[in-house]
Amino acid sequence: MPVTQWITILIIAVGLAMDVFAVSLGIGTTRQANGLRPTFRLSFHMGLFQGGMTLLGWLMGQLVVELIAGIDHWVAMILLTFVGVRMIRSGLSSESETHRDDPSRGFNLVILSVATSIDALAVGLSMALISANILASSLLIALVSSALSIIGLRIGDRLGKHFGKRMEVLGGLLLIGIGVRIVIGHISG
Repeated sequence: MPVTQWITILIIAVGLAMDVFAVSLGIGTTRQANGLRPTFRLSFHMGLFQGGMTLLGWLMGQLVVELIAGIDHWVAMILLTFVGVRMIRSGLSSESETHRDDPSRGFNLVILSVATSIDALAVGLSMALISANILASSLLIALVSSALSIIGLRIGDRLGKHFGKRMEVLGGLLLIGIGVRIVIGHISG
């Protein structure tokens, strides 16, 4: 691929990974995903879903993307709001719910990974339009998403250390805000 195409794909990758960064920042504030294993799980899945959804969008073609384009933003908002409300509830409770609501495990991890990667389906379709190498593009998108997830977790962890459970509430509000931003962005064009 020409250098200009690599730069274009890198810019796309960073744009796609902004939601991953913001979500990881919010999760980092909970201090539940600190440590090597939770950080790996979260960053791996965020990258896997971003790169995988890009590849899936390319494979599925325009038909399926058009079918879900009308509701993808609502799905993302609902999923992010669901996890955000759980984080807010946990941040406001006096009990520690660390292991039960760990965002780097199970259902929460899948919800967050899907919600932040829905837009990657449409990006995968656009990759075919610019004749990009889809495997290299998907890999670059996955690596950028993983890296920004790790950075978001580290920054969020530092904020969580200084501000405690209040940051968990803020992280939940941030997830809900990202969901609302996605809907407004799609509605306004």
